[in-house]
Amino acid sequence: MDFLNALVALSNFVLVPAIAYGSQLALGALGVTLIYGILRFSNFAHGDTMAFGAMVTILFTWWFQSMGLSLGPLPTALLALPLGIGGAILLLLTTDRYIYRFYRQQKAKPVILVIVSLGVMFIMNGLVRFIIGPDDQRFSDGERFIISVREFRDLTGLREGLAIKTTQGITVVTAIVVVALLFWFLNRTRTGKSMRAYSDNEDLALLSGINPERVVMYTWMIVAALATVAGVLYGLDKSFKPFTYFQLLLPIFASAIVGGLGSPLGAIAGGFVIAFSEVMITYAWKKVATYVLPEALAPDGLAQLLSTDYKFAVSFVILLIVLLFRPTGLFAGKAV
Repeated sequence: MDFLNALVALSNFVLVPAIAYGSQLALGALGVTLIYGILRFSNFAHGDTMAFGAMVTILFTWWFQSMGLSLGPLPTALLALPLGIGGAILLLLTTDRYIYRFYRQQKAKPVILVIVSLGVMFIMNGLVRFIIGPDDQRFSDGERFIISVREFRDLTGLREGLAIKTTQGITVVTAIVVVALLFWFLNRTRTGKSMRAYSDNEDLALLSGINPERVVMYTWMIVAALATVAGVLYGLDKSFKPFTYFQLLLPIFASAIVGGLGSPLGAIAGGFVIAFSEVMITYAWKKVATYVLPEALAPDGLAQLLSTDYKFAVSFVILLIVLLFRPTGLFAGKAV
């Protein structure tokens, strides 16, 4: 019975949150890896693209809520999500048209585009904070839990309870659907195949008659959709604060690099590696240890390796280790 209680406590505080967080990071890292694989530069404005898409979704969510529109037990934000994606697509296509295209035509080196993306990042960050404000914004509604701690205890008779939030369930299901659609698009559609061909060999793709501007446009549209979905899911699960998305850039880039930049499969794997590492290293293991260890060996303190304040430091250390010992990432050689 103690083992079951330990397993439930572990699921409640480590497994379920890490799977949800990993799904959010994986979607964010997919956007970064697509830009790197196809447009060949690291887009530092990606975190703020997530913030912008989530902000547009929130504004429409509030509007729908004021009109009494809802999805019942599900968050109204899901109804506003397509409009948020549309807003992010408009932003990225405008940014590309008036900023990135000039540098592409000049055949600028990737490092120049990275510096340009830093400038875009600061502008986007300021824009989002100017429109919605710098504070926490809560926009989640509908049923809060799929199963609550009390319901789980009544159902199982265990001392420990398991709570699964609706947003966690939605995050995992949405991530699976979005990833399946992305892989289908890249592998089965003509546009997807042309994007992969452009990623593999730009010169050969141009000789084959592939329109590079069309490839670029579709890439930005897909990245906008991935960024908005990731941003909204993170905001629903935690809360929306513009500066948080700026901070999220580190674990997202760590996920993409750990998996192998340019590899969609690597981005997904990297997202879960980073998420589980962050959650496990910052979790206080006292409760689980008390159940599984004899009383004499049970820890007196929290048995926590690092405070949750340092969770982004975990991403940084993992990123550093990977860059030192396996700079190509887990899925080296795999391209878009």
